Amino acid sequence: MERIGFIGLGVMGQSMARNLIRAGHPLLVYTRTPAKAEALLAEGVIAADSPAMVASQCAITITMLGYPADVEQVYFGEMGIASASPHGALWIDMTTSSPTLARRIDEVAQTQGCMALDAPVSGGDIGAREARLSIMVGGAGEGFARAEPILRILGTNIVHQGQTGSGQLTKMANQIAVAASTMGAAEALAFAKKVGLDSNSVLQSIESGAAGSWSLSNLGPRMLAEDFDPGFYVKHIVKDLGIALDSAEEVGLSLPGLTTATTLFRQLCEDGGSELGTQAIYRLYCS
Repeated sequence: MERIGFIGLGVMGQSMARNLIRAGHPLLVYTRTPAKAEALLAEGVIAADSPAMVASQCAITITMLGYPADVEQVYFGEMGIASASPHGALWIDMTTSSPTLARRIDEVAQTQGCMALDAPVSGGDIGAREARLSIMVGGAGEGFARAEPILRILGTNIVHQGQTGSGQLTKMANQIAVAASTMGAAEALAFAKKVGLDSNSVLQSIESGAAGSWSLSNLGPRMLAEDFDPGFYVKHIVKDLGIALDSAEEVGLSLPGLTTATTLFRQLCEDGGSELGTQAIYRLYCS
């Protein structure tokens, strides 16, 4: 089993790294917050001092970060991946980020004799923990063939979407649907509560019918329990929806549902909910 570099140990990254360990891959990790690596260090993972150190010692480096600015710094900063990767290395960015940035990373990789894939994921904290992520991959077929066995350790639905950036664009389509379904789940359950129904009974009836969705089944119970701990942060869905809006505008497409969802999630951030899970949108209807 070859050593893999893994950079970013947030809610999703920790579980993904752990699944690679359990599959037998030795890991070299980097995180800006050392406390996030403590549990993995106890399982035999080695921590590096910089992204450059990770890249210099691993033929494959995976990044799972928060924002495009973080991705840019990790790849192109003074001690970034691009400064130290050996010829032939494969970079896999699994952050939900900008298609434009994905193309830039690929261009730099090619100039250095490396390969790059954009491979954002969907499935939330549960999907990451249970290795049931949906992984949307953009980049050259050769890179995808090399990465696929590793990606299958992390997810169950791995699709090569095409050229560089197509993974990120597919994730934008995913986030547009997720935002609408999360908003719909919150509105349905808020309506049930307001008209005097037993919301849990309503959820039981509607989640397996035509109204059923991942959001309703997985986030609905959290909404009703007022459990707003993050499986996916509000601040991150706001970032994602902003990228989706920009991408839609570039092709001249108006998406009213996306615009409404973005407005609501931004309002939730302004109300102090940026560190909560996306199911906290329910609070806007029941406050």
